Parts: sequence; C-alpha cells; structure tokens
Amino acid sequence: MRLYPESAAVQLEFDKVKSLLAAHCKTEYAKSKAQNLRIHTRHEYISLELAQSHEYKLLLQQSQYFPNDFILNISNDIKLLGIPGATLSGEQFLQIRKLTENISNIFRWFDAERRVAYPALTKVIADTYYEKIIIELIDDILDEQAVVKDSASEALQKIRMSLYRRRNELRRVFEKVLAKLAKAGYSADIDESFSNGRRVVAVFSEHKRQIKGILHGESDSKKTAFVEPEETIELNNEIFSLESEERKEVQRILKELTSKLSVYASLLKTYFQIIGEFDFIKAKAKLALDVRGELPNLTDKANIHLIDAYHPLLYLYNKSSNKKTIPVTLTLDDKKRILVISGPNAGGKTVTMKTIGLNQIMLQSGLLVPVHPTSQMGIFKQLFIHIGDTQSLEFELSTYSSHLLHMKYFIETANGRTLFFIDELGSGSDPNLGGAFAEVILEELSRKHAYGIVTTHYLNLKVMANHVQGIINGAMAFDEKNLQPLYKLIVGKPGSSYTFSIAERIGLPNQLIQRARKLVDDEHFKLDKLLNNTEQNLQELDKEKKELQRLMKENERLKKEMETVLHKEKHLQQVELLKQQNKISEDRIVYLKDMERKLKQIVLDWKKSTNKQEVIKNLQNLLFKRKEEVVVNKLAKKVESKYKELQKEITVGSLVKLKKNYQVGEVKEIRGKRAIVQIGLLPMNVDIADLTSVEKLPQAEETKPKK
Repeated sequence: MRLYPESAAVQLEFDKVKSLLAAHCKTEYAKSKAQNLRIHTRHEYISLELAQSHEYKLLLQQSQYFPNDFILNISNDIKLLGIPGATLSGEQFLQIRKLTENISNIFRWFDAERRVAYPALTKVIADTYYEKIIIELIDDILDEQAVVKDSASEALQKIRMSLYRRRNELRRVFEKVLAKLAKAGYSADIDESFSNGRRVVAVFSEHKRQIKGILHGESDSKKTAFVEPEETIELNNEIFSLESEERKEVQRILKELTSKLSVYASLLKTYFQIIGEFDFIKAKAKLALDVRGELPNLTDKANIHLIDAYHPLLYLYNKSSNKKTIPVTLTLDDKKRILVISGPNAGGKTVTMKTIGLNQIMLQSGLLVPVHPTSQMGIFKQLFIHIGDTQSLEFELSTYSSHLLHMKYFIETANGRTLFFIDELGSGSDPNLGGAFAEVILEELSRKHAYGIVTTHYLNLKVMANHVQGIINGAMAFDEKNLQPLYKLIVGKPGSSYTFSIAERIGLPNQLIQRARKLVDDEHFKLDKLLNNTEQNLQELDKEKKELQRLMKENERLKKEMETVLHKEKHLQQVELLKQQNKISEDRIVYLKDMERKLKQIVLDWKKSTNKQEVIKNLQNLLFKRKEEVVVNKLAKKVESKYKELQKEITVGSLVKLKKNYQVGEVKEIRGKRAIVQIGLLPMNVDIADLTSVEKLPQAEETKPKK
C-alpha cells in the first residue's frame, strides 16, 4: 500500500500495534516479521493471511494443542551447514534434530481431518515434506547429550576402549603413589589435582625435591607444590595422545555428518521458516484475542461497511481502566464515498478517523480487526492522511501553506482506490476563504471517486455535504444538558459545534455571550441552533428507539412463554381425549365379549332345546330390541335426572348426550357423519349416531345457583 506522508502509519499508531504483535512472538523470525509488517494490496494474499490468523484463533479458543514448540534461532547454524567444508558441533546438530522433530510433530498433527478443517494453516506446509533420514543420521552419531557415540566409527571405539584401560591403570598407580606419600607425610591437605589435563599430586613445598617426577607449579601461597609422579608420566603421555586421537576422530566424524546433511540445508531452512510462520500466525491470533479481533467479509474493491468497529489501542486502554469503549458503525460505498464529520472539539472526530484508518491498515497487513464479523471491508491501494499542525520551520511554510501542499498532493494522486483522512479541512486561514477552498478540494476528491473522512467546523461544508453527490454528513453526538461528548458517530446529519452552549455551561459572563451572538450572522446562528435542536431530538429518538426495541424483545419473550403454555395445555387436552377414547374402546370390548358369550349360549340352547320358538325369541330380543336398556349406574341416574331426551335432528348448538358414557356437551361443528362436541374444556370428535339430542329439565334449571 502507498502511504502519504511516510509518517502516516505512525500517525495512525500502527507502530504500537506492531510492537504488541512482536511481544507475542517467540522466535526471532516472527519478531522480525512483526516489526517489518507489510501492508498488502493483493486480495488472495490478504485473504490467506486473515484465514490463517482466524483458524489459529479458533485453536486457541478451543484450547487445542498445536506443536510449534521450537523457538531457538539456528539460522546461522543452517547457513553453516550449507557451506562446503564446514563442520557443525554436536550441540548444533542437536538443535537441528529438535527442529526436525518439531516439524515431524507438525506434519503428524495435520492429519486428513485437520487438513480439511484448517485449509489455510495447511498451506504453510503445502510445498514441503518431512524427511525422517535427518534425525536418523544424527541419532546414528550423537547421543541425547550431543556426545559422539562410541559406535560412530570402529576407530573411535578402539580409541575409547584404550583410553578406558589406560585411565583405569593410571588410577591404580596414582592411588599407590598417593598412599605412599601420605604415609611419608609429604602430601598436602588436597592430596591431588589436575594441571594441563595431567593428574598431579599436591605436596608440601618443602618436600617437593624428595619426590621424583615433573614439577607443574605451586599454589599462590607457595605452601603447596604440584608434582606429576615419575610412575605416572608414561601413562599420562599415552592418555594425552589417545585423547588427541579421540578429538581428531570426533572432528572427522562430525565433519562427515555435516557433509551428509548439507544436502538438506535448503530443506532445513524451509523447516525453520515454517516454525517461524506458525509462531507469527500464533502471535496474530493472540493479538486478535486481546483486541477482540474478528474476520470480516473481505472484498476486492474499495468499500467500507463497518459494524461496531473499535480502535484497538483505545479498547485495550479502556479495558485496563474498566471503561467502556464506544464502537463506530459506518458505511462508505459508491454512492456515499466521503463522510464530513462535524461536532464539538474533543468529541471523538479524530479518534473516529483513526479507528477507520488503523483497522484498514491492520486488515491489509493480515491482522484480524476489532469489528463485528458481519462487517465488510474492501482493499485500498493508497492511504493519505493529514492530521494535526504540519507547520514546517525547515521549509519556512506556514500551517496553511503546508496544509495546501498536502491537499495538492491528495488531489493530484487520488483515485478510486484511495482512502484519505483530513482533520479540519481548510483550517489555518480566513474562515470564508478557507471554507471556499475546502469546498473545492472536497468536490475534486469526490470527482476522483476517492473514499475518505473529513472533519470540519465550517457550516458551508456541512451544507455542501447534503447537495454534492457522494458526500454525506456525520456528527459526533453531544449531551448538551450535561455538557459531555458521547463519542458516538451519527451518520446522515451535520453536527453543531455547541460554541455558545459550552460558553454558557462553563460560566462565561452572559453579556459577553450576547455580544458575541450579535457579531455572528443571524442566518449562521439560526442554522447552528437548528443543528443543536436536531441533534438533541435525534438523541431522544434514539433513546425511544432503544426502549421500543427493549419492549419488543420483552413482548417476544412473553409471546414465546405463552406459546409454550398453550402447547402444554393442548398436549394435556390430547392426553385427556385419548383417555376418553380408550375408555369408550374398553366399554365396547366388554360389550362385545358379553354378546359373544350370550350368542354361544343361544347356539347351545338351540341344539338342546325342543322349543325352537323360545330360542328364536331370545335371539330376537338380543339382536333386534327396539331400545337399549339404560345402564343403571350413578352417572346414568345423574344425567337422567337433569336432562330429557328429544327426538329431533342434531345441529350446531344442540345439547347432546353421548349414548355410551352419558356425558353431555354442546355441538360446535358438524363434519359429515361426525360432530365436534365440547364437553367441559375438552372438544371431542364423535359419530353422530352415538349422540342423542337432549334438553335440561326445568327442575335442573331452578336448582342452578344464582349469580
């Protein structure tokens, strides 16, 4: 991305974000990348970087382990490995082994399922492979303490075996000499020591000439002398020679191992970069968790649609101070490209600009940004910024001259992929003349299809924003009653500077305020007053809107509770209906069983009886009786005492009795040969043939309690 001026990133405090990112890095590779973070303009690169940060953030949120544990800087060791004739030490090989082992763990972590679940992270290792022979070659030569193994070569094994024998022999001879000197009273308190790698005895200086051997020196006090006994000189010489041979053989083996692994130098360099990349991605994910960073919808065009965007540094500061940070919601697109923000000083205009600018730079650097995830952000190729006093003593430029030079660059260079920020456009000159130039500059930037945010106190720019296509007004909300900024951006209307309100609240003499009002153009004053009233009215409407939304949510909650209660009641009614239907079915089964028994008895009677007419008569009474006998039970008696059967057609509204269980209800609906009967609170679907029309008896009406 092209930045103007060069200090644009610093003015937007992007350097502080990079420092926060570097603090999360463990490897030198990642720290270097964080400090030199580039702002990109290619969609595919930005998209991949964001996706990688987002996927690693998910790992951290889910507390999943990712095996990027190697943090040592061995870039120089890997370079040395690739130089012909070089030799690496055992410790250096051990670090290379740890690097390779860590890469092995990473490749194992990316199984088939995770490669599908985390495609962006998988791309980090997509163009490489794991080479197991690197660890095998090192393990053949070195042990866990980076010491060359005896089995590394036959020559080394023989040398170390000889060393072992000679050292044991030396130990036995030396112990005899020590015992002899101790018995003679020659040995000092410390008995023995080492000098230049050779074993020597410590004797009192006055006895040093009584001992045959080589004098290696004396202590600082001159009381103790260090003598190599004559009996051990030859053994020490042999051991010294063997140790020299051992060092040469070890060096040869390490040089040979370096030569074998040198073919993998470029692969190891790739491994080192992969470890650094994952550390860098992890740092970006951790920073995202700190600042509530999210992955917005990325588009390959110039546009901004931010929902609840925060300034990351302000959010962290307020979080540490237990303060609330007010988010920004803003849309800039083809029809609304330039936002003119007005309002009182210290109301948050500059912070709003920096919030938009810093989030845009962070996004194009591959960092997750503190916005709602449904936000949509485009890609800009140029970012221009002009904030604060830019007076230059070096070039003898006044504030306004410097301001115009910046505006000249903006106008000449801006295009449809430019995002600009101008604080106090036109300031530093006569308000009328400066305002006129500001209008011209704004129109030209709009004509170039540039996107940007401008802050101003000029009324002519506020009026202009409502008439020029592509330019819209915005205001920072202000509580006039309490004289406090609300730090909330309201898009679509201009804001007042609250000049006279602030003067009144801080207690300036009223006569001075009135004199100032007389000096102001009447139309100008009326417009500012209108803006005051409009803003306060909008704030009231916003409060009422929030209250209405709260009531609607409460209403929705109550509606859901009511639906739950109704659903439960309906379920209970259905259960009751099934119980009633089951009861009717049970009665029918009893009736049919009784009928079956009686019919069987009639068949037996037919076979045995000589009076066939009597049997036939019993059968007729059983099957074709004109009227069923009333079941004598408490329910039947109760119903018959209150209701009288009628011989009339059943219609909607008729009072009816169920023939089988003697329940009484009202017909609510007739569906062909069936009727819906309301019995108490329970509606029942009953065959009309099972119903009898009834009416209440007069005595039942009289006994009904009066209200």
